[in-house]
Amino acid sequence: MRTPPADRSSPRFGLLAVLVLVGLALTTLWFREGPTGPVHRVQVTVHAATAPVGRVGEFLTTPVRRASTWTSNFIASRSEIATLRQQNGTLRARLAELEEARLENVRLRGLIAMTQRGKLKAMGANVIGRPTGTWEGFITIDKGKADGVESGMAVTGVSGLLGRTTEVTARTSRVQLITDQRSGVAAMIQSTRAGGIVNGSIEGDLSLNYVSKETTVRPGDVVVTSGIGGVYPKGLLVGDVLKARKDPGELYQRIEVRPTAQIAGIEEVLVLLSKPPAPELGTGE
Repeated sequence: MRTPPADRSSPRFGLLAVLVLVGLALTTLWFREGPTGPVHRVQVTVHAATAPVGRVGEFLTTPVRRASTWTSNFIASRSEIATLRQQNGTLRARLAELEEARLENVRLRGLIAMTQRGKLKAMGANVIGRPTGTWEGFITIDKGKADGVESGMAVTGVSGLLGRTTEVTARTSRVQLITDQRSGVAAMIQSTRAGGIVNGSIEGDLSLNYVSKETTVRPGDVVVTSGIGGVYPKGLLVGDVLKARKDPGELYQRIEVRPTAQIAGIEEVLVLLSKPPAPELGTGE
């Protein structure tokens, strides 16, 4: 289907032709005349007349444009938000790793300082098994015969005695805690040198037994290993006295002891490899 040719006799076509010719004439005159020509003067006049309107429009639209620019700074694409969340997660994980390393460094420095004070040969180990209930007084560590660990070696934490190794395999060892009901530690009250045996219980509490009723015992008195028996070196911190009482008809006092070692949540321990020196017997006054 052919499109009918434009009607050159229509008024609109004639008007368009006139406007084109006038535009060409004005453009040619604008380029040929000088800055003071009539076309330039008309342009300047029109610009001066419309300038106030432009300034008003600029004044009215400036707050809108500024608000649009300000809000656009807070609008992020979904991909940018996902990237920021991923970076935030990575940084939080890294911060957690650094904090864990810092805490581990603090604990290990405490263990090293303790062995240096006592001039003890020791080996660090990690706890890989914990008690499953209050009645179970054992932990498992990741050192064994291949590392030089033997049954009956003392095991300590940063703040005091934990127990001794019992069942030892090539790479692991089971440690009987001093809070176990079958545990017994030869100990003494540091201030008076009165000796006795620290026993655990099924509830995980400690008691110092076989201390004469003639001995003065006060809450807060420090209890340390006496070295008798050859299992634990002398002078290892065991705990402090909670309370003591003298029941009628009993030969010895009933002394409750609070362990200083933080057994719950323990992560690193020291296995004392050196043999304890021969003990010096106290007077037991």
